Amino acid sequence: MNFEAGLGEGGWDDDGTLQAALGRTAEELGLALPELDGRWGRLAEYVDAGSGRRVVVCPPDEGQRTFRVRLQGYRAPLACGWTSDLAEVVRATAAWTGGAGLEETRARAPFIRFRPWALAHEREPFGAVELTWLVKLDRVHNPPYDRHPRAHALLAAAYAQPVLRQLMPVNSHFNLWFSTSVEEFWRRKARIGYVICPYDEGLYGVWNDGELLARTETPEEAVALVVAALPEGIGPAR
Repeated sequence: MNFEAGLGEGGWDDDGTLQAALGRTAEELGLALPELDGRWGRLAEYVDAGSGRRVVVCPPDEGQRTFRVRLQGYRAPLACGWTSDLAEVVRATAAWTGGAGLEETRARAPFIRFRPWALAHEREPFGAVELTWLVKLDRVHNPPYDRHPRAHALLAAAYAQPVLRQLMPVNSHFNLWFSTSVEEFWRRKARIGYVICPYDEGLYGVWNDGELLARTETPEEAVALVVAALPEGIGPAR
């Protein structure tokens, strides 16, 4: 389908414009799409109620011509891709919400991309803690997270430590801390150890209850301080 076809007066930012264009394209292709989740206005979000699989389609940013498509399932965002072809978007959406696997979805819509961990998770799901780590580490491949290499380097350094890898990683404004709870990881009572700030005056700041303990030049040094202060015998997050 032509990129400009079906645009409203305000372009793709008009509420409903993208959804309507995708609906017309699906009809032209003879493909069925599931019900739209209408909560997000300018986005088009499709959910298969039976499997819980979800596809989120974002309209192009200003000055761009590509739609971003994200595939979610098995409790995680597993794949994404960019294309200017609405027919490709519809094929990916119909395939994924219709029960196709990641590899089959990519065969039908080659713009879709995913990494090995997603394929492994599809075949044999990871536990909640490992999955959370993998999803956070994977964000460096996609905008806007690809603009924050320091935050990714911090995550990678923490993941390299077995004692931290068994805890839930928690982020806020790219700061990183750890939790012993899988279900309520955001609660303060579940927090353990120090907080690391990857953008602390150009260094990695290590904080404890609002008090600056140290600033380090590398994420590995900051992580080492966190590990050294953890209580002995700490078990995996539950």
